[in-house]
Amino acid sequence: MLDLIIVGGGPAGLNAALYAARAGLDAILFEKMFAGGQMVTTTTFENYIGFPNGVGAVDLALNMEEQAKNAGAKILYDEIVEIDLGEKIKKVKTANEEYEAKTVILCMGAAPRMLGVDGEERLRGNGVSYCATCDGAFFKNKTVAVIGGGDTALEDALFLSRYCQKVYLIHRRDSFRGAKVLSDKVAITENVELVLDSVVEKIDGADTVESILVKNVKSGESKNLSVDGVFVAVGIEANIGLVENQVKLNGGYIDAGEDTKTSIAGVFAAGDIRIKPLRQVITAAADGAVAVYSAQKYLDTEF
Repeated sequence: MLDLIIVGGGPAGLNAALYAARAGLDAILFEKMFAGGQMVTTTTFENYIGFPNGVGAVDLALNMEEQAKNAGAKILYDEIVEIDLGEKIKKVKTANEEYEAKTVILCMGAAPRMLGVDGEERLRGNGVSYCATCDGAFFKNKTVAVIGGGDTALEDALFLSRYCQKVYLIHRRDSFRGAKVLSDKVAITENVELVLDSVVEKIDGADTVESILVKNVKSGESKNLSVDGVFVAVGIEANIGLVENQVKLNGGYIDAGEDTKTSIAGVFAAGDIRIKPLRQVITAAADGAVAVYSAQKYLDTEF
């Protein structure tokens, strides 16, 4: 019987594993692929505190993993196929084994919705980004495209306009779904050019993004735009498949506050999987620490 099972090895899960080990909890972290989760789909972080010259995403992930292991954390690279949160003792199943724990921290993260166009996956992390606040500073004085029509796309265009020489904002409709105050501000921002009624059909470039092929959905005409970067802002989906019929959700994310408590006693949600205003590596890592603190309080009360 474990004190804690941590599901997911991104920054939230790795920091939770570190804090759990330092607290002397009998815990296991499960990760199906590799340390770092979504954070390693980019190249470098310049906004993670403590690294004045930036830090490579893979290096940061491996350092987090090493630090957790050095503290005594147990990490298993195995895929969980089923989670049962219905009883006081929680059950987690992999393909070959079943585990029981008194508490569970869900850290499965979230994944950006992709465009699904040619060149997107190949150039991901080499000019194709899903996080303007993470990667915008790399494109200072360059030309970029933002794709989307909601609040995030509008906010990204405004954010990038501070760094970039030019920002194309591409949307498949002739009006934005986002807040009018944002669209009005975008409309008067000199270095933002609206490309409406249009979709991106292809992202081109040898080793990095060089151009995009854009098609007007009304006229059928296509044109190439020279850009150095593409920021995709067409939505994010939380990885809730294992628990979506068990925990309370809010807008597709797990409904958990700053204490990370979910609707089920003894179950906590940390990182991008929970409802929150800002999804960054540093906020995910912070959630991991808070989740262990909340789990400890629950264990002290209930067991």
